[in-house]
Amino acid sequence: MFTRSTSPWLALVVMAGITTIGFIDRIVVNVLVEPVKAEFGLSDSQVSLMAAAFTVLNIFAGILIARRAESATRTHLIALGTVIWSAATALCAGVGSWFQLLAARMGVGLGEAIGLPSVQSVVSDYFPPRRRGFAMSVLMIAPPLGALIGYVGGGAIAHHFSWRYTFLIAAIPGFVLALLVWLLIAEPQRGVHDKGGAEALGDKVPSFREVLARLLALPSARNMIFGSTFAAMLGFGMNYFFTSLMIRRFGLGLAEAGMYSGLIASAPAMLSVLVSGWLGDKFGEKTPTAYALVPAVCLLFAAPAYYFGLRLEELGLLLGAISVATFLGFGYLGITYAALQNLMHPRMRVTGYAVLQVFYGVASAVGPLIVGTLSDTLSAELGPDQGLTMAMAFTGALYVIASGLYFLAARTSARDLARVNAAV
Repeated sequence: MFTRSTSPWLALVVMAGITTIGFIDRIVVNVLVEPVKAEFGLSDSQVSLMAAAFTVLNIFAGILIARRAESATRTHLIALGTVIWSAATALCAGVGSWFQLLAARMGVGLGEAIGLPSVQSVVSDYFPPRRRGFAMSVLMIAPPLGALIGYVGGGAIAHHFSWRYTFLIAAIPGFVLALLVWLLIAEPQRGVHDKGGAEALGDKVPSFREVLARLLALPSARNMIFGSTFAAMLGFGMNYFFTSLMIRRFGLGLAEAGMYSGLIASAPAMLSVLVSGWLGDKFGEKTPTAYALVPAVCLLFAAPAYYFGLRLEELGLLLGAISVATFLGFGYLGITYAALQNLMHPRMRVTGYAVLQVFYGVASAVGPLIVGTLSDTLSAELGPDQGLTMAMAFTGALYVIASGLYFLAARTSARDLARVNAAV
């Protein structure tokens, strides 16, 4: 018999690893767009359906699993889901047709719907509110770190072997991390760090309607959800085709293009997530509006950085400009999750996360489809390289809309947080 660890930092590291692997298995298709497109004879809009396939089961199963997770052992669900999505990723390597690949991607989405909704809830119960901003930001390093590994590693494997080996190798770490969660991480007490402590929490699980009301009836939460969803949609769309942009415009090989895509999508984004989370914790306790103002300002400046940066003709200048744009464009990620977790009842957090994933899941499907369809349209007149360039540039300019929604959230965030704390 063994005793699982109750260390917050061990839990955070392992959960960040799980989230990173989940993101790798989710976005590794981005670096494989060109070889998959070539093998199955697809257009940009058709190949973008790999993102939509992931979403189909992910957003619907996520809600059902999340309701169960509000009272079940969350660490067990995390381990189970990780095994399922890793197995589905491995299956992608052996597909014989385009439709089989879409079906396997649906399996990845199902596994992540089972495993990932509980992760933020577990971390929230290991850390008090005053430290959740940083903890969530560490957790949210997963997307940029996953992008680095997925783009660079996936591109290199596909270049030297084939795109099928990329899926096979990407599946392996998930099985290892699932075992670590099962063996090492203790299920934390719910609400132990929240007002009233675990004793005041009780066994009652708030209804799904109550969760939706908490998320959508509070003006600041509603505007942060809509703002972050819009920003995520734009980011998913541009990231999906960035490797293709490098190949088409600058004639790079798959490995080199994947390396640049991974570096651009990782280092600036990781720094942005950590800095924005730190700023939120530093100023948010006394000035709650900081949790909305920091993303608002970042996204406001991201719009012109993307629009003008993507149109630069020299590769080095383009990569430098998009690095700055990426730093600004990811300024909403970790801090938004922290702000919304602070607004949630402890038994609402898994469901709240799953509801957010519905929004973000739709965004991850719609973003690539918008860029792909716009690229197909513009390419008829401008050619495939300039058509994709302008499609991505127009998409990047829309970050100004996400910024506006965060500015609206800042107007009521302090009042909404006080209202929630008074009701707990």
